[in-house]
Amino acid sequence: MQTQLPKISARKEHAEIISRLPTEWSAWPQDNTSYNATARLSTEAPKKFNKRKLKWPNRPVVFISDPHADANAFEASLISAGVVIQKKPGLQHLKLTKEGRRAEIIIGGDCLDKGPSNLSLLRSIKHLYKLNARVTLLAGNHDLRLLMGLLALKRKKQNIGNQHFFVRMGKKVVPLFKEVFDQYLDGTKWDKKIPDEDTCRKALFPDDKWFKEFPYHAAGILTAEGIEREVHKMHSKTKSFEKHCEAAGLTLRHVYAASLQCEKLFLHKKGEFHWFFKKMKLVERRGSFLFLHAGLDDAMGELLLKNGISYANKAFHRNLKHMDLFGFYYSSIANTFRTKYRDADLPLTERGVNAVHKAGIHFVVQGHVNRQHGQRITVKKGLIHIEADITLDEHSRQQEGLDGFGIGATLISKKQGVIGLSCDYPTAKIMRPDELKKIYE
Repeated sequence: MQTQLPKISARKEHAEIISRLPTEWSAWPQDNTSYNATARLSTEAPKKFNKRKLKWPNRPVVFISDPHADANAFEASLISAGVVIQKKPGLQHLKLTKEGRRAEIIIGGDCLDKGPSNLSLLRSIKHLYKLNARVTLLAGNHDLRLLMGLLALKRKKQNIGNQHFFVRMGKKVVPLFKEVFDQYLDGTKWDKKIPDEDTCRKALFPDDKWFKEFPYHAAGILTAEGIEREVHKMHSKTKSFEKHCEAAGLTLRHVYAASLQCEKLFLHKKGEFHWFFKKMKLVERRGSFLFLHAGLDDAMGELLLKNGISYANKAFHRNLKHMDLFGFYYSSIANTFRTKYRDADLPLTERGVNAVHKAGIHFVVQGHVNRQHGQRITVKKGLIHIEADITLDEHSRQQEGLDGFGIGATLISKKQGVIGLSCDYPTAKIMRPDELKKIYE
């Protein structure tokens, strides 16, 4: 059977996208940028779980992860996947195709930070909802860092566990505050109720006591490596955060005012982006494929086995609402959108992998770890991962020496298998259904 790449209508608005995408396909390459060919799950996990039948999603899935505030890259990636067309320039002219009405679009998290435009990206996603597209929005660490920072500022009791969460967002959130200030506050009497610079600094930054007490507060919850990493990170960020704000033309008064405006936009029921965190899920499962932002640990693997996906997503929202910020952010739930399987992260061992396999999950589809040569299939801790963060945002691409904004998507369907489409790889990578099954068995 001849593999069919996504059909993109040959409109002049699509010319640049078409010119930058591969026009040919190849079997999934066995090079190190695409696949760690020496690893086989059958050598790392009990074979009794490998006999479970591979189940495909009921409808085609288009997975796009880590757009990082680049609406152009996100919209171009939707077009490249064949799920939308753009009849004229402008967001309002995006329309679903026949395939777009049939498929599910899963956004793998990290919609925020970096740039060039956080707010435009959010409006692009909201437009998909208006088109009645089937959209699943997953939580990313950059998305939740904003929420943690806003909640820490909002909650009156600034305890040792959460008073560092605002500055912990770091320099990558500064463009968002700049956008919010420029679009909502500039030209208004924004400074009327905003305190002076020193008062704002005290409200935003952890105090000296935090650095002395946090290691004791975190003991028994974070690993020793995790505590050391967190304290080191905060030393660096408290020194640099204000400088990054100044470089963007913002004083701490500007930042404080913009953060209060962000509260209105994201946390109030009538806020323009109130839907963003409300619609967010921790994980989603389609057949034997588990979609998430980063990865798993033993506790989450067993939770998925015993309680299922719906329970995990409900626990995500309930704990986010009722649990203290420190307890939430360093929990197994948050580890799902943060881990890189480092010593500082919660561990995934054979126990957790066995639970995941026993639950019938064969593949983890993730973002979080960006690749410069398209998608990569790899085995981590004995669990197969499809790495699908293909460096979309223009900011990251400039830093990494890649041209323009990124374009691409990961397509998963029973008919064609897994297709890795990226403007940074010369061909579309195709893993046919029977080939993908061989990896597992």
